[in-house]
This record gives sequence, C-alpha cells and structure tokens, in this order.
Amino acid sequence: MLNLAISVIPILLLIWMMTKKNALPSHVALPLTALLIGILQLIYFGTSGRLLAANIISGSLSALTPISIIAGAILLNRTLSISGCEDVIKQWLEGISKNQIGQLMIIGWAFAFMIEGASGFGTPAAIAAPILVGLGFNPLRVAMLALVMNSVPVSFGAVGTPTWFGFGNLGLSDAELLHVGSLSAIMHTVAAIIIPVIALKFIVSWQQIRRNIIFIQLSIWSCTLPYVWLAQWNYEFPALIGGAIGLTLSILFARYNIGLEKKPTTDIEKTTVALPFGRVFKAMAPTLLLIVILIVTRIKQLGLKGMLNDATPMWNIHLGFADLHISQALIIHISQILGTDTAWAYKTLYVPALIPFFLVVFVSIPFLKMNRHQVTAVFSDTASRIKTPFIALIGALIMVKFMMIGGEHSPIMTTGNAFAHLLGKNWQYCAAYLGALGAFFSGSATVSNLTFGAIQQSIAHTVGLPETIILALQSVGGAMGNMVCINNIIAVSAILGIANKEGYIIKRTVIPMVLYGVIVAVVSTFL
Repeated sequence: MLNLAISVIPILLLIWMMTKKNALPSHVALPLTALLIGILQLIYFGTSGRLLAANIISGSLSALTPISIIAGAILLNRTLSISGCEDVIKQWLEGISKNQIGQLMIIGWAFAFMIEGASGFGTPAAIAAPILVGLGFNPLRVAMLALVMNSVPVSFGAVGTPTWFGFGNLGLSDAELLHVGSLSAIMHTVAAIIIPVIALKFIVSWQQIRRNIIFIQLSIWSCTLPYVWLAQWNYEFPALIGGAIGLTLSILFARYNIGLEKKPTTDIEKTTVALPFGRVFKAMAPTLLLIVILIVTRIKQLGLKGMLNDATPMWNIHLGFADLHISQALIIHISQILGTDTAWAYKTLYVPALIPFFLVVFVSIPFLKMNRHQVTAVFSDTASRIKTPFIALIGALIMVKFMMIGGEHSPIMTTGNAFAHLLGKNWQYCAAYLGALGAFFSGSATVSNLTFGAIQQSIAHTVGLPETIILALQSVGGAMGNMVCINNIIAVSAILGIANKEGYIIKRTVIPMVLYGVIVAVVSTFL
C-alpha cells in the first residue's frame, strides 16, 4: 500500500500544480515533478544514481523528437503566414463556406482525421490548428478543439502504428490483432457521435450547433463509416482513407450548403470575386506537398518507409559514456548509457520533422519568392517559440523515464496493478483510463500500448475478461488520452503562441476524455 501511495503522490502533485488557481506553467511543474520522482527512486526504491543519471540523459535526448516536430510545424506555419499564403487559404475556405461550423468540421475534424491517418505524432494539430486560427478563431479555443477532435482516428494513426506496433510484443496472431483493431474502431465510431460536438462547444454556442447538427453528423459519419468498415479487414489504412473520403464529402456538403444553417446572402457576399485557381493552388502548394510526402513515406508498400527506417549499421563509435550507432537511414542510436541498459534513438529521416516539415519549408521559400527579411522573421519567430516548450518536454520525458524504472515494480506498473486488483471483473469499465494515463505520461498512444498492453493482457487473463476487448479498450484509451496529453498540449500551445495555459486546457479537455471512457466502456459490454 505504501508503494502505491509513493507512486501516486507525484502525479497528484503535478495535476494540482498545473490546475490550481495560480497554476504553475508546465516548464516549472514538470521538472519539479521529475525531481521529486528522482528523489523517491533514489531514497525509497533504492535505484542507483548511475541508472537515474542514464535516464536523465535518455529523457533529455528523447525531447529532441517532439521538439523537432514542433519546430518544423512552427516553421511551416510562420512561412505560410509571413508569405501571405495563410490569407489566401482563409479567403478560399470562406468561399467554400462562411459558416463557422462548416469551417471547423472541414479543417478541425475531417482534414485532421486524414492527416492523423498518414502521420500521427501530433501532426494533425500542428497543421490544422494554425489554419483555423488564420480563419479568425481564438487560438486557445482552437487548441482545445484540436486536442479533443484528434482522438477518434488515433488508434489507426501513422498508418496504424499504435495498433500493429503498439501491440506487436504481445504474441497476438494477425487475426487477433485485426479483431482488436475492429473492436476499437467500433468503440471510437460510437463515441464520435458525441465527442466532436463537445469539441465544437469550445468555440461556438449550443444554438449554432443545433442549427447545423445535420451537417455535423454528415461530416462525422463521412469519416467514421468508411473508417469502421475498413477496420474490419485492415489495421493500417482506416484513418487515412476514412479521413480522405470524409474530407471530400464534407467539402461537398459545405459547398452545396447541405445540413448547414441557411442565411440570406449579403450584398458584400454577392459581389465577392472568386479567387483564381492558380493563386489558391500556389498558397496551398506547401500544405499539399506536405500531405503527399507524409503519405508516400508512411505507406509500407511504396518502399520509401522501409528506406527511411533502414537500421543497417553504417558507423559504430564508442563515446566513453555510451555507444553511438548510425544506420544507413541516419538513425542515431545511443546504447549502454553510463554502462546501463538505457538507450535512446532518433529516426532522423522518418520522424516528421526534417522530412516533411523542414524539407517543405526549404522548398517553399524560393517557390513563394520570399525575401531575406521574411526568411529571417520565419526562423527568429520559430526560435523564440520553442525555448520554453523544450524545457517542459525535457521535464516531462525525464519524469516518464523515472516513472518506468523498476519494470513490474515501477511506479507506473504499481499504479495500474493496484487498480486492477481492486476492481476485478469491473476492470472492463476502467481499462480505457489506464490507456489514457499512459498517453498522458508518454505523449503517445503507441507508447501507451507498448507500456500497458502487457499488463492489460495479464489483467484480462487473471480476472477472466475477453483479451481482445480489454486490448481494444487500451487502444481507445491511448487515443482519448491525447486530449490531456502534456506533450500534445505543449506542442499545440507552442505552435499557436499560447503561453502558460496548460493547466487551464487540461481542466477543460479532461471532461470529454472522461465521457469518452464512459461511452466506450458501455459499448464494450455489447461486443
């Protein structure tokens, strides 16, 4: 019991620090929590100082993955803004529909759904949120909408990585893995009837939602019906193809005002001149190029994914404190840090930073004929925005590393096991929240599945619950945890220029996350 208390107290303290009246910013609260957990590991759990130091190095280096993605997303955002592309895209979207609901569902829901299917890694919010802000929506409210909207497709994000890779170490047959994916898609689809509607409430009124509810549901089902159908026989493409179909249909519905509130056309709107196609295409070209690169580098059958993940050794260097390995695809791998089993790796060409964000920016600068002053502004704005998130992410990832030291007796496993033994067969009603807890800590549904998949499987066997249903709930939980995931909140806040609002965001996004868990728990009893 004492082990459980010691494991839970730092997390409760973190939540309190970030949600109290005068909340501490994440770049202060997270390093403080990491320090506290490190002290407890050293004094109470008896972890060696060498192992803690190795995890500090590994955790700090791990921050390079999210911060490089954030930096790339901000670079692209500033490039589109400073070059004037953002204004053109705004005018074009307003030409499709001036209805706020229409714009929010097309970009915040369907477009983000498709991007999640291609890439994951927080890329949907990084691309969709700035477009919505460019349309005049409040940045803080857009951040919350983006976090909540980007939950349904996540179990099949990055071409199904959370499912096929996240559960890849559990010894499941392909048929069992497909069944887990199928069940999670059904749970997500039922939750999707309500969750995007709640997300819209962050920005618009209930009256607006009611007046446009037909379009909202048409847009939702346009994505989720093909998504759940594809998931019955494939676990790689449901989100990607479902999102593409949903985006196309949502644009058509909005264009012809199907299900949207009809308003009288003003004289200004009547005289509005449509933008030339060439101008719109030029403004959209960087985003389109980004999407194309994401898709062709994520679909295994096209061959590029394998090349970008080629782990064939090229150089091996002993650094003194660790071993450095660099592969043919420039995967940087540092192992045996300080003589421990602690390691770190960075897929230089596959992490969505250098390719596609930085690549697209460097191509766009001459294509958009940006001058030296504009280019300088793009890079200086980006540099100023990533300093504080970098500190916060280092704190978050060191905290995660410390929480996972100890294997089966680690603080994070102790917490999960305690709840399982407490609830027995009722675990089915709470399984998704363990998945959400994993995403809250790690910033990834994939990592949540890797971390908790084995314990969920063990609990299912121990208490006599269906294994595939419990793993599906874990998968859905990892996805819904994106709403409160510290890494994602820091990332979208940095991209939109929001400072010190992490606690405020968590307090509001945790409500739809809890509701999500209730819905999928109920649905799971009928499967």
